[in-house]
Amino acid sequence: MTVRNHTHTTLTAGAIDALAAQLQGTLIRPGDAIYDQDRKVWNGMIDRYPALIVRAATTADVIAAVGFARDHDLPLAVRGGGHNVAGHGTVDGGLVLILEALCQVAVDPVARVARVGGGAIWKQVDAATQLYGLATPGGVFSGTGVAGLTLGGGYGHLRNAFGLSCDNLIGAEVVLASGEVIEVSATSHAELLWGLRGGGGNFGVVTRFDFQLHPVGPEVMCTFVYHDGSGDKMAAAIRFYREYVRTAPDAVSTLLACGAFAPDPAIPEALHGRPFVVCIGMYAGPVEAGRQALQPLRDFAPPLIDASGVMPYIAAQQALDKKFPDGRRYYWKSLNLLRLDDDAIATMVAHAQAQPSLLSTTILWHVGGAVCHADDDAGAFFGREAAFLLNVEANWDNPADDEANISWARELIAAMAPHSDGSRYLNFAGFQEEGTAGIRAAFGTQYARLAALKAQYDPTNLFRVNQNIQPEG
Repeated sequence: MTVRNHTHTTLTAGAIDALAAQLQGTLIRPGDAIYDQDRKVWNGMIDRYPALIVRAATTADVIAAVGFARDHDLPLAVRGGGHNVAGHGTVDGGLVLILEALCQVAVDPVARVARVGGGAIWKQVDAATQLYGLATPGGVFSGTGVAGLTLGGGYGHLRNAFGLSCDNLIGAEVVLASGEVIEVSATSHAELLWGLRGGGGNFGVVTRFDFQLHPVGPEVMCTFVYHDGSGDKMAAAIRFYREYVRTAPDAVSTLLACGAFAPDPAIPEALHGRPFVVCIGMYAGPVEAGRQALQPLRDFAPPLIDASGVMPYIAAQQALDKKFPDGRRYYWKSLNLLRLDDDAIATMVAHAQAQPSLLSTTILWHVGGAVCHADDDAGAFFGREAAFLLNVEANWDNPADDEANISWARELIAAMAPHSDGSRYLNFAGFQEEGTAGIRAAFGTQYARLAALKAQYDPTNLFRVNQNIQPEG
C-alpha cells in the first residue's frame, strides 16, 4: 500500500507499518472504519482528507508522530478539542495528531495547581477542580479544547477577575519539532512559557498544561437576561452596557450579544424571529455581592426572558453548550475595538439587525480588570489595550447559505475597522484569509519577539497548521 501526501512523495506501507508499531495508541489510514469519523472536526464547513491519523495514547506516541511528520515532510495538524473555527485540527494530505486520550486532570488543592493533559476539554477541567471549590479561567463553551483556547488567549467568564486562560498557564510539557521533550516553567525555558501564553501552537505540541487555580464556586451568581433588540432598542441597550462596564468591579466579567430568537421549544413562540440583546455575565465572588453587581443588567428594561440567578459554576460553564452543536457551519471573525462611540454602535446595530441567519450573533466582550493589568512581558497575547473585543459569529446549517453568511460577517468587521487598530483575537479569525499580514496585525508589537522564538524552537516551521508565525530570517 502507498499513500500520497501533499508533496507528491509516497509513504510506503513499510514506513506506515513502522509508525504503527511504535504506537501505544492507534494509527488510522484512509479506508479504515473510523477514518471518516476522525477526519471530521466540529465546524461542518471543514472537509479535509489527511493521509494518516494518529490517536496518541502517550507522550511517546506524540514524539513518534512528530518525528514521522518531520521525516516525511508531512503537514502536521495537532488536535486538542477540534473546536478551532478555522479547522486547524485537520489537514489535507498530512498527518493529524489527536490528543483526546491525553485528558487527565490532576489537582493539587494546596498549591492550587491543576496539571491538565493536552487533549482535555474544559468540561473535564471544571469537573476536577470544582471538587475543591477551585477553577482556572476557561471559555464559555465547555466542549472547547484546553489547548487551543489557552494557546490562543482564552476569553471566558472569569477573565476580568483572574485573567485569560493563557495568563494562568504556569508550566507545560512540550514536544519540540526535534522530538525532544522539555519542561517549561518560569525557571526553565521561560521565554517559551511567554510564547505559549497566547502565541498559538507554533512552538511544539503541548502534552500537559499547568494552571494556577483560584477559589470559585461551588455556586456563582450569573446573569442571562434578554432584552428587546427591535428598532432603536438595540442601540440603547448597547449604550447602557457601555456605561455599565465602566464602573463594574473586576469580579464581573460580562458580554453582550445581539441576535434574534431562532425557533426553539424552550422559547415562547411569540418571540421567534424577534431581535434581542442578551447580557451574559458571572461574578467571581460572594453570591449576594454578585447579585447586586449584576442587577443593573436585569433592570435596564423589562426583560423578554430572564434566566439569571445563582447556579453551580459547572452549570454556568455549560449553559451555552447547546448553541454550538457538532457539524453546524461556523464562520467567526473578530476585531479589537479601541472605543465604542455612538457611531460605532450605530454601525454595529445596522449590520447585526441584517444578519441572514437566526443562529448568528454579534458579540461585545468587555476587556477589563486582570486582562488589562498584565503587561507585554507576562505573555505573547496582544490586545489588552482594547476596550471591547468584537466577535461576529456567523452560524448556520444549510451549505447553500455559505456565501451570504460569510459575506455578512466580513462586511460587519470591515465596517467596524475604523474603530480598531486592526488587531484581532486569533481564536476568532475566520479562515485567516488575510494571511501573514493578518497574523502580524493580530500579534502587533509582539510579532518580532515571537518570530525569534519560533526560529529557536521550530526553525523549519513544522508546526504551521495554526495561526502561523514565520521563523525569523
